[in-house]
Amino acid sequence: MKTSLKVTLLLFFAVFTFQSCEDMDDVFPSPTVEINNFVWKGLNLYYLWQADVPNLSDKRFANQAELNKFLKGYSKPEDLFNALRVDKSIDRFSWIVTDYLELEGVLQGITKNDGMDFGLYRKSLDSKEIFCWVHYILPNSDASTKEIQRGTIFYGVNGTQLTVDNYQTLLNSENYTLNLADYNAGTITPNGKSVNLTKTVLSENPILINKVIETSGHKIGYLMYNGFYPNYDTDLNDAFGSLKSQGITDLVLDLRYNSGGSVQTAVYLASMITGQFTNKVFSKQRWNDKINSYFESEKPQALKNLFVNKIGSTPLNSLNFTKVYILTTKSTASASELVINGLKPYIDVIQIGDITTGKNVASITIYDSPTFGKENRNPTHRYAMQPIVLKTTNADDFGDYFNGLTPTYSLKENLNNLGTLGTDSEPLLSTAIGQITGTAKMLKTTQGKTFPYFQDSKSIIGQNQMYIEKAPEGLLKSLE
Repeated sequence: MKTSLKVTLLLFFAVFTFQSCEDMDDVFPSPTVEINNFVWKGLNLYYLWQADVPNLSDKRFANQAELNKFLKGYSKPEDLFNALRVDKSIDRFSWIVTDYLELEGVLQGITKNDGMDFGLYRKSLDSKEIFCWVHYILPNSDASTKEIQRGTIFYGVNGTQLTVDNYQTLLNSENYTLNLADYNAGTITPNGKSVNLTKTVLSENPILINKVIETSGHKIGYLMYNGFYPNYDTDLNDAFGSLKSQGITDLVLDLRYNSGGSVQTAVYLASMITGQFTNKVFSKQRWNDKINSYFESEKPQALKNLFVNKIGSTPLNSLNFTKVYILTTKSTASASELVINGLKPYIDVIQIGDITTGKNVASITIYDSPTFGKENRNPTHRYAMQPIVLKTTNADDFGDYFNGLTPTYSLKENLNNLGTLGTDSEPLLSTAIGQITGTAKMLKTTQGKTFPYFQDSKSIIGQNQMYIEKAPEGLLKSLE
């Protein structure tokens, strides 16, 4: 490692992480700023845009006393966290939580949930009023027992119209009444009906549909996959094993409601689709200059995610395909986009649907501990951060899709063309089948009114993350 770089990093960690120099060691943070101290130091080390935030500069504070004085200006850790972020139009996805146990559950697909996945839409481009329609219902949930299904529309909660200002508060309740509506000639019209829902702790199996469709001499595997949750990696491998055992000739991967999750799970999925690229670069990571310089010098391989052929010691059920059809909407984000972008240098990726979210950055969970990891966490609180720490690119160094990945064939899903998921008449899947078999006489087009997309139910609770489960090992130990 270059001497100048190592000296710089050693000094940085000595001053800001371990508080071992005289200036920072003599004045410990007071109890009132203890959590704020954790927030500042975690972001100062890991935040992707650290160099662009003056108050996160390594030279901003000469000693701990000066830092404490700054931290006392923020009565809430959330206020400090948001003040230390770059413009929200650049950083759309960093967040902080008061309870890391809930955060850990969310990242694993375990949430308090009524079982209803839905999208939120503005009634018009300049309207603050929003309405929602149901994407799908989770099995064994409260919603699965009620008069509600894919395509059900609701405009209010407990008699109050949903707006861009109140939707989080209204939809965050554990028990509520949804006020339903109909769609008539481009207008959302209340119908006087309602449904009561109660949230319980649910673990969502992201594999909603896994089947084979035989048509025109093809055996088409169809997998609807709704979240990159690592506790279901074995189930995902088993799903591919089932498709492989049935001799599928083609694969349609439905990611239309998949807002992301684990980077490692994305590596597994891409490796199951292929199988012939083991140990080749699937994606690359770019951290802030401080961390990236260390890894480029000491552990350059730590900045690469490689195709694999096993989950632990279990072989992957890889298909060795050279083409895949992927269905997308505006809800398709982060790890889903990583799979699309990471596969493109190697195989044909035929994307059908709408432009994706445009999340080409990833986060890590940062805890209040000496290493910012899970061990030796501060027992006095459960605050944790999920800040953006790295940008991803594929093997060809392409990662500039901030505005989303554009489909090969555009077909926006709306209230006119929902269809039943998993059937060969559902518009997006039907389009894929037509392209596979060569039987499509004319590409389907979006019909009827398309409402402005606002967000979806996963993004409300923070499930639109792409994350690595921990920072690359060795960074802190190498600099002690």
